Amino acid sequence: MEHIASPVQTGLNIATLAGGCFWCLEAVYDQIKGVAAVESGYMGGQIDHPTYEAVCSGRTGHAEAVRITFDPAVVSYRELLEVFFVIHDPTTHNRQGHDVGTQYRSAIFYHTPDQRQVADDAIAAITKGGMYPGSIVTQVEPAGTWYEAEPYHQEYFSRNPFQGYCAAVVGPKVAKFRKLFTAKLK
Repeated sequence: MEHIASPVQTGLNIATLAGGCFWCLEAVYDQIKGVAAVESGYMGGQIDHPTYEAVCSGRTGHAEAVRITFDPAVVSYRELLEVFFVIHDPTTHNRQGHDVGTQYRSAIFYHTPDQRQVADDAIAAITKGGMYPGSIVTQVEPAGTWYEAEPYHQEYFSRNPFQGYCAAVVGPKVAKFRKLFTAKLK
């Protein structure tokens, strides 16, 4: 897996988001102008170096998440969150569709106080605008230790577009994103 230089050295920023299966989020964010890299992994749990199997058990407390390295001169953190709130359901507690468990929760792991403010403001605007009939349950919490997922999870959708889950779940989310955010496509 290729690693990006430190954001401080390159002028790039990091966003870490959880919104169900990381394959879905990675497949969408890989297509956004200004996004340099997207990695699938785990954040927000209580054990060091979790495995996919351990995270799926629901006992580690980790969420499946993506770490997005992006150029804020091309795409803003707020724009990344606008996409986030369209491509998953932020009103369901610990689930996305048929995926159920704490590992599928909706969460924004902020890296700076500014990111926290942007996240809080985005949630307030969505709530005020009535975008969803239910309450937003997205957790906004400080970023903790990032654990990159196993190599076979990286770029999963691009390598397996016809696999059953990808065809039934990931593909439609990517299509929805492409339809609604055409101007943001690479």
